[in-house]
Amino acid sequence: MRDSVVKGDNKSPTGTIVIIIIITSTTSAYRVLLRRKRVDAALLGETKLDRCLSTFDLTALGIGSTLGLGIYVLAGEVASRYAGPAVTLSFFIAAVASVFAGLCYAEFCSRCPKAGSAYHFSYIAIGEFMAFIIGWNLVLEYVIGTASVARGYSNYIDSLLNGVIQKTLQNYMPINISGLSTYPDFLAFGITFVLTIMLAVGVKESTRFNSVFTVLNLGVVIFVVVAGSFHLNWDNWNITAEEARKHEGSGSGGFFPFGFAGVMSGAATCFYGFIGFDVIATTGEEAINPQKSIPISIVLSLLFVFLAYFGISAVQTLMLPYFMQTEVLTGGAPLPFVFGQVGWPVAKWIISIGALTGLSTSLLGAMFPLPRVLYSMASDGVIFRSLANVNQHTKTPIIATVISGIFAGLLACIFEVKELADMMSIGTLLAYSLVSISVMILRYGHQAIGLTDDVNRDSTELQPLGENDSDEKTEANGWKKSNSADDIDQMSSMSSVFAQFLNLNKHKHANVLSSQVATSMIVAITILLIIFDALLVFCEKQLIAKDITTLCVTTFVLLLLIHAIIVLACQPQSLHKISFQVPCVPYIPVLSMFVNFYLMLQLSVTTWIRFAVWMAIGLTIYFTYGIWNSNERNRVSAKLYGCQSSKENISKEVAVRLQ
Repeated sequence: MRDSVVKGDNKSPTGTIVIIIIITSTTSAYRVLLRRKRVDAALLGETKLDRCLSTFDLTALGIGSTLGLGIYVLAGEVASRYAGPAVTLSFFIAAVASVFAGLCYAEFCSRCPKAGSAYHFSYIAIGEFMAFIIGWNLVLEYVIGTASVARGYSNYIDSLLNGVIQKTLQNYMPINISGLSTYPDFLAFGITFVLTIMLAVGVKESTRFNSVFTVLNLGVVIFVVVAGSFHLNWDNWNITAEEARKHEGSGSGGFFPFGFAGVMSGAATCFYGFIGFDVIATTGEEAINPQKSIPISIVLSLLFVFLAYFGISAVQTLMLPYFMQTEVLTGGAPLPFVFGQVGWPVAKWIISIGALTGLSTSLLGAMFPLPRVLYSMASDGVIFRSLANVNQHTKTPIIATVISGIFAGLLACIFEVKELADMMSIGTLLAYSLVSISVMILRYGHQAIGLTDDVNRDSTELQPLGENDSDEKTEANGWKKSNSADDIDQMSSMSSVFAQFLNLNKHKHANVLSSQVATSMIVAITILLIIFDALLVFCEKQLIAKDITTLCVTTFVLLLLIHAIIVLACQPQSLHKISFQVPCVPYIPVLSMFVNFYLMLQLSVTTWIRFAVWMAIGLTIYFTYGIWNSNERNRVSAKLYGCQSSKENISKEVAVRLQ
């Protein structure tokens, strides 16, 4: 059949073309969802957006998007409910877990600094379908994040006015529909709309606003730490068990009143206080020197955020016993309550300034990346291309900015967005996990995945990534130049496969066989981590009770996981050097995945159901539009058919596919 196709039949061109279409569709179908984005290395620096952001701008953006109202509320909440004075350790553990994800983001930004964050990264390393899922989740995260912060901003201003806005609108414009707000919050919509205009005008102008407000917020944090240090009582970190028993739900006293389990539960809550730094990764096409400034900004922003959380939590628990910072006593504002108890009621207004500036920067941080993700997805053709239009004057994706701003504003206006807040976490944690997986795939790959240049571009057009050895670079450029025949012979030997598991041949360069072994281990590690985290979450009581069956199953899964990690660690890595690389690969990416999966499994069933509905909408868009209009599909189609002038040449292309 192959010969007949190659020869062709001039008397029946229609039949030949039909056969060609059927064969081509069949052989390519399994690759469609896994087709990976190729980025021309020579064009990495080109963009339609305005490259104007310095390292300082990016660091301020990361800090501002992370340090919101939560810094004035979170420490007291975690201390009273979960960790007591050990809340400082909870923040430290959460910061370390966030750094794991941050380092993975930093390496990917160094490899390919383009707009789109985790969506763009996963498109290069894993494939189009998974990239769309991540991008769609990021849209959800940023839309709900923007709406939630806008609603919180409005509520905070209203609380300073003794609830005048809420009472007035509830009287004159009540909404009596289940699931919606009790009144239309026009202030939240107005705040979002003003910010939308600011973002549409220009990125530099909006980042100046963010930098000023971030500095003010950090100034208030420093004031809280310095002023609070005059009222420290070290006995509050060593509450006696007798005193703790006088207050219901206060644990056993001491520095660890709720034990180590309480510290870890507090760390899970504190982890969400560090979400937001990934906004830096969306600025790949607007940073002046993205390969250097983005990694530095991510690390610096996480460091400053940790110091702020650590300082406030330490001072707050030393000023007042942890059991006096519950929501019942403080009215949901523990930090002003603490200062009021030590005779500094004026601190309430200073803290309010910090809260408003923090909310302003958080709102900008939540909304800033949304049009960038839409711009990146639309540029790739997986969603409607009109969203990728960039205004020539402002150098911003103005259509995507306006649409996303209006949509988020409407959500803030008419919905009780707090019921959907957990959905933000799914998108964020899933993105963190995919970035960690992508880093490992690239690090153990035998090729420069996703990157092409003038020399090798044509040789990779018709073949899926990882199957074409001719596009590998030489050892001088950091990539092993392998021999296809040798690799095939090596892979055909079972002894060679088993030897590669522990790299007994001491290969120093990644090759086809080692890459496939590494990919298999990455898949195995991902599955085993999900199972292991599920056992920790859903069988917690059995594990605490030392149930034999549960302990045996958990231990068995853990041993398999350790074995897979050891095999992966034995594989040779790519020698391709970039400006920043994650240290201790694969251990740091695996730890990041462990934390992310654990936190995702902690989310409620209702959250997962809402997530499923959102995904159903997204998949409908992808399978009816994106899969047929993506740039990668058009590129392959143009290569297969666009330059073929005869039926014989088309047949030759199909014959190549079949071989």
